Amino acid sequence: MKKLQIYKFFYIFSLILISSNILISQEVNTDFKEFEAKIIDSETKKPLVFTNIVIQGSNISTVSNSDGEFLLKIPNNLIENNIVITHLGYEDKILKIAALKNNEKILLKPATTQLNEISITASTKNAKEIVQETLKKKSSIYNNDRTLMTAFYRETIKKRRKNASLSEAVVKIHKQPYNNIRNDHIELIKARKNTNYSKLDTLALKLQGGPFSNLYTDIIKYPEFIFNEENMNFYTFSFGKSTSINDRTIYVINFKQKDYIEQPLYYGKLYIDAKTYALSNAVYSLNVSNRELSSRMYVRKKPRRVDVYPTEASYRVNYRTTNGKWHYAYSNISLTFKVNWKGKLFNNVYTLSSEMAITDWKTYNTNLAKNRSQLIRPSTILSEKASGFSDPRFWGAYNIIEPEKSIESAIKKIQKQLKRT
Repeated sequence: MKKLQIYKFFYIFSLILISSNILISQEVNTDFKEFEAKIIDSETKKPLVFTNIVIQGSNISTVSNSDGEFLLKIPNNLIENNIVITHLGYEDKILKIAALKNNEKILLKPATTQLNEISITASTKNAKEIVQETLKKKSSIYNNDRTLMTAFYRETIKKRRKNASLSEAVVKIHKQPYNNIRNDHIELIKARKNTNYSKLDTLALKLQGGPFSNLYTDIIKYPEFIFNEENMNFYTFSFGKSTSINDRTIYVINFKQKDYIEQPLYYGKLYIDAKTYALSNAVYSLNVSNRELSSRMYVRKKPRRVDVYPTEASYRVNYRTTNGKWHYAYSNISLTFKVNWKGKLFNNVYTLSSEMAITDWKTYNTNLAKNRSQLIRPSTILSEKASGFSDPRFWGAYNIIEPEKSIESAIKKIQKQLKRT
């Protein structure tokens, strides 16, 4: 059997303290209005996570957080437009921006599924063939223009349940066409970061890759990092119960590694448009049951007295369609590690999470940013710039992912610490 090439998503952890460079740039000044709301299920009244909210007639968008809440900054020249709200498995909702009230609850109705499980399995293609067909579609149904995407990125490190580090950034993604083999580039616009090293004991987890980690979850642009010609045969694919989005039927395809494969692979669900075979969403995890092999995928360097291994590695990527063309819209990564120091009675648990949402984009003709010094590398680490937390208008007109309650609490604590110092 050939050695499997498994992608590490650029989440590599070194158990050493290091320093990094500060990258910060200009702020956009535009007249806008802010609108806050919460998306909930009309029947269960539970919050709907990762809901897409787009200003109709533009590429400005955001997503709801883990509490179902979102904050959208709307330019004054778009106030008369609508917002379109979409969520997998729910009916779309279109609302007039001018009629919106702040802090209101927006109800989404579950969509009725028209294609049942029996008719799916009667399809002329089996589940594996549909996945293969999806991976071949990048040249026809995905955006093949060069695009300059504005995105918001957030990463956190928690020691057990306590926040130890919080980083946030606005970046510009120089997105290459999907039918182009060139890699994407990222330009850092502005960022802020605060780390409480006392909560990390004498240990700092180096999170290498930053926004690139999330960008590389784009399975269509980078299919070799999860499914490639070599490892497709090591997975079992099967149909799940279908669902819908934007009034389109969506195949749900389950996948997992075959029992005889020892190398850690992924398992999860692919949500594929039944008509076009476009990938709309993917939710998956790494099989970490083999502690030694899964540890090698993430831990690059550590002290001899420390045993480090992942207990969970989960990924999510969402796509959005504009004018019939699909593109990367949002991704979320959550990694949990156990750190055992030899000679110590108790171990530590660290959770490293990151998310990135595309908040605006436009086509462009130039190959790269004019100022190459602003481009970051996958090895770049977001640097300390805690002063940004003291300014409530730090992000200006840039749209961000509304912080969930735990992150909101962490920001308030950082602000209090900055006032004291």
